[in-house]
Amino acid sequence: MADLDWVYGIHAVENALGQDGKVKEVRLQEGRDDKKMQRIIKLCQSQKIRVNQVPRRDLDQLFSKSKERIVHQGVVALAEVTKTGDEKDLERLVKNLDAVPLIVILDGVTDPHNLGACLRSADAAGAHAVVIPKDKSASINATVSKVACGAAESMPVFSVTNLARTMKMLQDLGVWIFGTAGEATQTLYEQDLTIPTAIVMGAEGDGMRRLTREQCDYLIKLPMAGVVTSLNVSVATGVCLYEVVRQRAVKAGL
Repeated sequence: MADLDWVYGIHAVENALGQDGKVKEVRLQEGRDDKKMQRIIKLCQSQKIRVNQVPRRDLDQLFSKSKERIVHQGVVALAEVTKTGDEKDLERLVKNLDAVPLIVILDGVTDPHNLGACLRSADAAGAHAVVIPKDKSASINATVSKVACGAAESMPVFSVTNLARTMKMLQDLGVWIFGTAGEATQTLYEQDLTIPTAIVMGAEGDGMRRLTREQCDYLIKLPMAGVVTSLNVSVATGVCLYEVVRQRAVKAGL
């Protein structure tokens, strides 16, 4: 299932155009005729997608109610945005996987830029799902789609009411849950991540909530050699995911 929403920015629109049937309409800023716009126009023509050239103020008006400053770069697209699934959808996905599960759980990541970046990393690393709580979390919107560069449309995202209960469900399905915490005694690199794995990333600044932390099987940390005590959540997510990728590649003899 999908909803229609506005996607903005050159890279986000190009990625949406790369997914057949997703884009219904493209609007371009009048007066722009550079190579990037010509590339988008050619993509639209090849897919027989309607292109309208409109004043910049019309594009600005589409995001006038946004709490963020939107930089649309003179191009927006009306595209299908995949709806988030729920706990039952996640359970079905995990049960039907023919690969060792790799799941990202984001506990209270409220910045849409960070959520988009986490989705991008999850997609790139081959994760099977991203789980977010319904409350105290950013949701999929135009900003997330822009930052994710297509991953918001391709990565299965599940929005759940009770994160701790969802984690218990995953454990019952054989998934081991690794929570990231600065006070952990073991590092990411000391764990076997070739097993069915879910990695929990905490909120910016506050980390994981108490009930989330208590539901984890293991707590792990990233070694910090400098003066900073933590990494941005999207950067830390990428580091953790690619350690999983590395370990699984070694095990597979790749």
